[in-house]
Amino acid sequence: MAGVKSVGKKPCAALSGPRISKPLFASALLILDSILVSLIICYVPYTKIDWDAYMSQVDGFLGGERDYTKLKGDTGPLVYPAGFLYIYSAIKFITGGQVFPAQILFGILYIVNLGVVLLIYIKNDMLPWWGLGLLCLSKRIHSIFMLRLFNDSFAMTLLHCSLALLLYQKWHLALIIFSGAVSIKMNVLLYAPSLFLLMLKGMTIEGVFSALLGAASLQILLGLPFLLTYPIGYISRAFNLGRIFIHFWSVNFKFVPEEFFVSKEFAGVLLLLHLTLLGVFAHHRWSLHEGGLFHLLHSRLSNAVSRLFSIRQFLSCESRYKTLSREHITTVMFVGNFIGIVCARSLHYQFYSWYFYSLPFLLWKTPFPTSLRLVLFAAVELCWNIFPSNFYSSLLLLCIHLSILWGLWIAPCEYPYVDGKPSQTKQE
Repeated sequence: MAGVKSVGKKPCAALSGPRISKPLFASALLILDSILVSLIICYVPYTKIDWDAYMSQVDGFLGGERDYTKLKGDTGPLVYPAGFLYIYSAIKFITGGQVFPAQILFGILYIVNLGVVLLIYIKNDMLPWWGLGLLCLSKRIHSIFMLRLFNDSFAMTLLHCSLALLLYQKWHLALIIFSGAVSIKMNVLLYAPSLFLLMLKGMTIEGVFSALLGAASLQILLGLPFLLTYPIGYISRAFNLGRIFIHFWSVNFKFVPEEFFVSKEFAGVLLLLHLTLLGVFAHHRWSLHEGGLFHLLHSRLSNAVSRLFSIRQFLSCESRYKTLSREHITTVMFVGNFIGIVCARSLHYQFYSWYFYSLPFLLWKTPFPTSLRLVLFAAVELCWNIFPSNFYSSLLLLCIHLSILWGLWIAPCEYPYVDGKPSQTKQE
């Protein structure tokens, strides 16, 4: 009987060839990619873009300058939060500001990031074993890490660490790491709406507030040297949401005429579309099993009020809540970020790192056949490796993004919880 039961669990195992251990295959990928990273660092010429500017901005900070408006490099003023300065100050201390040792450091960072991403995929068990190899196939991503030394590399590594912690229900620590990622580059905030929704579903209201307080406290602590001296300069530069990017560098909207590309009208339309898509997905997809977004918010608010007026419940460290499934957490986070990517006014080449590692997961969430998933994956990579981008490459990239988004919309919704019954679990 045991043998029959085992066959029943995996009816297609005999048809799909020998099963290969995903952790073992992931380990092999890490080893092979480590060799590739070493070869890239040794034999592919470094491309000078922002490194000198980063070092100039760090020199100003280490020299005692605390006015953010005066921290500049040869590519312009400093526009990243304080965490960026601390990270690159540490890099300068370790490498002496030299490119080659910095490339080695970024090579190690690349492998660490890949390891975390592979862990996320293995825990979700969404892709076939061979699909994990897609995470190692991007020429542009290798370049962003080892040949350009962009701060996006650190921001996204921390973001992936935060997501991995969410899969283990370590909400408070995940929020701290998430805040650290935001302090390096603000693009991480594209994940914020999804993360907040997941917090409402997976935590008590008290837990939500305490986690947000911890994240906010880290931002204040990191920015304190600047907030105590030139607060307006720091906030206006480090958290500037109204920056206008140069049309030439746009990978996704190069087909849009430049005069319209830089207009407030175009920015307004994209912002409205972004918020609308987030609202529609949150209501009809991510909160479907709770009766919709408004029902979810109402139930959480009602629960918070009842706990507030019940001293016994309020003081209790235990709360009846459902544990979110790993697939649901990853889906909501990756899709929410992808919506932001689709609606971004300008994507520069290093911004590919913002969503590349989510592409295989998103493609396998769609109901598309595997052959079409692979074609779309390759087409996205092709668009990001055309330099400079042009009318046709940017239009093709937008069409691919919209196709993937449509596939995510029509895909079946996963059940968001580990089981159908509330678990009596101590709140982290």
